[in-house]
Amino acid sequence: MTSTICSLNRLEDPVVIKKPMLRPLAAVLILGVANLAPACLTPAFAAAGKITFVSQGGTYQEAQTKAILDPAAKQLNITVNQDSIPDAWPQIKAQAATGKPIWDVVDTPTSNCLRGGKEGLLEKLDFSKIPNAAAMPEKYRTPYSVAYEFYSTVIGYNKKTLKKVPQNWADFWNVKAFPGTRALRNDPQTVLEAALLADGVPRDKLYPLDVDRAFKKLQQIKPDVTVWWTSGGQSAQLLHDGEVDMTMIWNGRASAVRKDNPDVDFTFNDGILQNTQLCVLKNAPNLPEAIKFVNAAVSPELQANLPLYIDYGPGNPAAFKTGKIDAKRASELPSSPENASKQALMSEEWWASDAGVQAKARWLKFMQ
Repeated sequence: MTSTICSLNRLEDPVVIKKPMLRPLAAVLILGVANLAPACLTPAFAAAGKITFVSQGGTYQEAQTKAILDPAAKQLNITVNQDSIPDAWPQIKAQAATGKPIWDVVDTPTSNCLRGGKEGLLEKLDFSKIPNAAAMPEKYRTPYSVAYEFYSTVIGYNKKTLKKVPQNWADFWNVKAFPGTRALRNDPQTVLEAALLADGVPRDKLYPLDVDRAFKKLQQIKPDVTVWWTSGGQSAQLLHDGEVDMTMIWNGRASAVRKDNPDVDFTFNDGILQNTQLCVLKNAPNLPEAIKFVNAAVSPELQANLPLYIDYGPGNPAAFKTGKIDAKRASELPSSPENASKQALMSEEWWASDAGVQAKARWLKFMQ
């Protein structure tokens, strides 16, 4: 069996976005809620042997189709229908409200899995039925989800224009020793972590974030930040075109720029390691198949396929023990044991807490 894709439209894919093929799209209407994503969906009354999988589109979803979705469909003898949407959260809420959702499995940021679990929108996973997930580090899963792929927020820089290149956030903040133009993301997530790392907080002691300390450190560098970028494409363009000498950037974007411009490089040192996770909607129409699919999708063998197609790291660290990922390729991936040890793992739990919500509100005032 194979998977089928309708629309691929991820807006923030960390590599160069390919123009998707145009095709007819069906409109979805749930309890009168309009403007939901275009879909290629299995009906709620679908027969056993099918699931609907949802991700973020673009070259990312194309890669996972080849690496994971098609092999899992064949392994389980099921059809994996696909939908794609940049932000799945509104539909997760709308579909769950009906009690008869259309989607089964969603690849989404961990924060959505935590919110969905707390609000009763997602199935609480029985990890005895998902042994591949149960074998993964506890920090890589929640009661409602399991890590699927990793990416990193890193420091990208231009080797040609800088006399010395930054190797950590302390260097990035040190404008005297490392003169050059800088860019940071216009978002508190990862930027507050970077500020605290620059101020000497150990990677494994970041959380709970000392918000006051982080904003104080940010105030120091604010006058020296040329651009506060708002999209992954913008960060890549800034670095590629030499508009800034160094920038906060996602590793996939940095890798793509480096392939096109040999003067550009980046370091995983002091990176902020992040992941998306797989979760299952409450009352999913194909629940037994969905659980089996999740187990297959996070298996070491299928996870090890992902780096063959894209610069994301496997969610399951056991993928690096399969023999499919050689040492050179592992050195390029954010979740390899060596690179993961140089980074801080983002706490989505903290950002989903009241303190995280307040930090986001404070950020808006800081940027005014």
